[in-house]
Amino acid sequence: MLYVSLIVAVLAAILLTPLVKQLAFRIGAVDAPNYRKVHARIMPRLGGLAIFGAFLIGVAILRPDGESMLPIVLGATVIVITGVLDDMYEISAKAKMLGQLVAACIIVFFGGIQIEFINLPFDDGTLSFGLFSIPLTILWIVGITNAVNLIDGLDGLAAGVSTIALITLATMAFTLNDMFVLAIAAILAASTFGFLFYNFHPAKIFMGDTGALFLGFMIAVLSLLGFKNITMVSFIVPVIMLGVPISDTFFAIVRRLRMKQKWSDPDKSHLHHRLLDLGFSHRQTVLIIYGIATLFGLAAIIFSMSTVWGAILLITVILVAIELFVEVIGLAGKNYRPLINFVRMFNK
Repeated sequence: MLYVSLIVAVLAAILLTPLVKQLAFRIGAVDAPNYRKVHARIMPRLGGLAIFGAFLIGVAILRPDGESMLPIVLGATVIVITGVLDDMYEISAKAKMLGQLVAACIIVFFGGIQIEFINLPFDDGTLSFGLFSIPLTILWIVGITNAVNLIDGLDGLAAGVSTIALITLATMAFTLNDMFVLAIAAILAASTFGFLFYNFHPAKIFMGDTGALFLGFMIAVLSLLGFKNITMVSFIVPVIMLGVPISDTFFAIVRRLRMKQKWSDPDKSHLHHRLLDLGFSHRQTVLIIYGIATLFGLAAIIFSMSTVWGAILLITVILVAIELFVEVIGLAGKNYRPLINFVRMFNK
């Protein structure tokens, strides 16, 4: 039955997207070009509504058995409404944050989904978060939701990276025999894949905040369902899996602090901007980031099956590779090269 819902979800996204495109023009949910945007003409956004609709159809067919299903749908609905309002009226950052907090609270208080504790790897002890479990869970959901939104800067970028993350989630859920997370992640990946037929370069429609916030929210919630209350090493798995949006967001904050700007100020120095500045084409840049996201996904799967020391070695290699890549392309600023300068000290 899962295969049927996946096929239906893909077809539903393909059929719904042109209708959403017409709706976007009719209600004024369009994206006009400016100095920060790559596109040169007015584009319809709101494409995330097609992804959401296809996802609901797929879920309705499969009817996955899980107590968290209703809270997830309710939280996602709040997120989608927030995104639709932003795509139509460009609401304030505070209003968007309010919508995200309401959705996160639905997950925590009605869904009962919290990061309550993790098992430490070396002394067989347990680290309990106690009163911090609720704010930590909300912070995770809001953080990942916004991280995916930040990488939505090129045709097909956020949709493709999210699809790769969802496939990784589904794969790991299969290894853990978590059929609920597997089903939800797979259906959402199928819905997003169907939307990519219209969103890959040259895009005919953007997913807008409706799609980016929805995908980020769902990935955050599904990763909580799949990896909460487990070992310290495995707790890092979703962080690795979401390496592209998380690292891009982290170094954006570093960059803005170094430039003495507000951490929330927009700029044109994200990962995709830097690759474009290096001379890669629009499509090449998206495919490169797809490749990076796939490597992160594979690393997350390997990481989950490693021993403690193997996992520590792998995370060390990943962190060094990320830092070197960031310094080479100038993601944290053109003069940010601590690792390269450190290596050069020993080559003199």
